[in-house]
Amino acid sequence: MHFLALDIGSSFIKGAVLDAEKLTIEHVTRVPFPEPIAGLPPGFFEIDPRLVMEAVKEVVASLLERTPHCHDILFASQMGGVVVTKPNSVEPLTNYISWRDQRTTETHPFTQGSYLGTIRKHLGPERIARLGNELRAGSALAILFWLEEQGLLPAGAIPLALGNFVVASLVGGYPERTEPTLALGLVDKEQGWTWYREAFESLGLEKLDWLIEPQNQNIFWDPEPHDSFKWKFVGRKITCYPPIGDHQAALAGSLLQPGELSINISTGSQISMLTDSLNPGNYQTRPYFLGRSLNTITHLPAGRSLDVLVNLVDKSWPEIVKAAEAAPDTDLAANLAFFEGPLGSRGSISNITTENLSVGTLFRAAFRNMAENYATCAARLSPEKNWDRIVFSGGLAQKLPLLRQFILEKLPGESRLCSSAEDTLLGLLVISQVISGRAKDLQEASLLVSAAQGG
Repeated sequence: MHFLALDIGSSFIKGAVLDAEKLTIEHVTRVPFPEPIAGLPPGFFEIDPRLVMEAVKEVVASLLERTPHCHDILFASQMGGVVVTKPNSVEPLTNYISWRDQRTTETHPFTQGSYLGTIRKHLGPERIARLGNELRAGSALAILFWLEEQGLLPAGAIPLALGNFVVASLVGGYPERTEPTLALGLVDKEQGWTWYREAFESLGLEKLDWLIEPQNQNIFWDPEPHDSFKWKFVGRKITCYPPIGDHQAALAGSLLQPGELSINISTGSQISMLTDSLNPGNYQTRPYFLGRSLNTITHLPAGRSLDVLVNLVDKSWPEIVKAAEAAPDTDLAANLAFFEGPLGSRGSISNITTENLSVGTLFRAAFRNMAENYATCAARLSPEKNWDRIVFSGGLAQKLPLLRQFILEKLPGESRLCSSAEDTLLGLLVISQVISGRAKDLQEASLLVSAAQGG
């Protein structure tokens, strides 16, 4: 049995053919995620959703040529941000406003604070905690509040995560529910990860059509889920399964187990641990699969911040890696908090002398800063250090052994590296085992995939 897998990421839209019997990922195809729209005000980060759909169809068409008998697609999608569609329609009312958008850090005209600060005052600490502590500048709830304050949201407009918009556009309609892993910062962790309608009302967003109700049920574990959709494409009728969050998919692909500390490093970065209970703390809590949750700290400086330095030095990554590995340690200091996040919103390069500033020392200092950030966040996530092993995943973790070395100097102990750079696609391969009936649950599927990967 074969599936198509589609990963709608921040840097690329990637697809592959999953062989659920051989447990292989084949014909990996990727196209760049569309560029943000030029000429917008500073801090705005929007992408034309029509370009996203063109890229998705390009990847799918390429894969279908290689798999004439495949009729099922699994989706993972970047989380945060939002697309709003017109009432009773799949036609977009807004662009995709990305999780990288910073407009809500602007000053609100009437409250003398930022839009984000105004939201925090409206909600209060208890409601924010029930939302999983997911309120960030680019979160869907924050962006929707900003749009409402500008008078840009008509009654009945439909807010969608990007993955749900893609599937709705493909099939021309909406599913009855959404997978909670894609309903980031909109669901109530104390009520089974369903819409937190009380929070919506406090922000004037109850007039929107929250039609796709999250339900924390095993909607992937039925080979013929009632809320899958059929899409007619190039003469084929294709089943589109509900999309899941790419963070959770990547951790499923890393084969994360209880007692392991996940450090996922890509365009964005997160540090996470699985939990069976909902304990409050100075971190976010996200839905996972099969009744589990994730304690996590996200928006950590990683690829997005490193790109600022890459553009500054105008060197290729192979040149940068070689220079960093050859450079000595110096007292040059870097702080990669160039974007709003849990570690601040102002980065810096400091302690510069004529002797210590080079491409190699700059990136060596940046990697050390990242290692310090992970150590700080690990202590916040689990002060008792209740992990037995660190699991590295994500493209940057794969290609930067020096960064992994620096992290392990700060967090010594046992570690492993995800067996594939395509951890999100690997997570969809894990899920395919349950859908195809080859595994009864995610745990058994993880063991099957681990064995096939030589684990």
